[in-house]
Amino acid sequence: MRSLWFSHKINMVQKREAYAPWSLTRKAGVESATVNGDIEVPQFIQPTLDTGFVDEKGDWKGRTSSDEQFFAFAKDEAIANGATILAPQSSTGNPPWVLDMTGFCDILLAIKPTNAGNYATEAVMGPATFAFANLRDVDAASALRGWHVSNSRIEDLYLDSAESLTADVWNIIYIQNNLRNQKLLQFKITNNSGGESDIETAFMRLV
Repeated sequence: MRSLWFSHKINMVQKREAYAPWSLTRKAGVESATVNGDIEVPQFIQPTLDTGFVDEKGDWKGRTSSDEQFFAFAKDEAIANGATILAPQSSTGNPPWVLDMTGFCDILLAIKPTNAGNYATEAVMGPATFAFANLRDVDAASALRGWHVSNSRIEDLYLDSAESLTADVWNIIYIQNNLRNQKLLQFKITNNSGGESDIETAFMRLV
């Protein structure tokens, strides 16, 4: 039985010359031109690292990356059944926090209650003391609304009326895509567990 062996060579061409767009007349046969019509066209593969961009004002903007750890920890104590909290914003007198989702697609909401049972969670507008980009006097604590493609109507961007949470551990809820680029975000959490509960919260944003 006769075997056949084939080989082929790949020549890596890094540069070649081509006529520039402004030299079509020279290409057509004109002997002289004031501008050299030959330009070098690089033809090689080179890895690049994208760390940011320059905006229309000439300012450097770095690329957004996912949070590496949870942040904005807060603990609201002795929340009665049926009562609500806003997170990140502690009822214990700590300064209010807001979540800026600019450049982020997803978010992890972590809740640690001391009383097991159902808790409602809803994405709402942050406090009026903050601005949504350059807009002030926002409708604080109102539900965030947006266009739902599948249902072809305006709906709440995130509303979970009854999520069963385990006591004394971190219950982590992954919210995908719904809240991307929201600039003034809080969560309204309602204790429907049937008893008083301390509620700890934390957050992680993902690109």
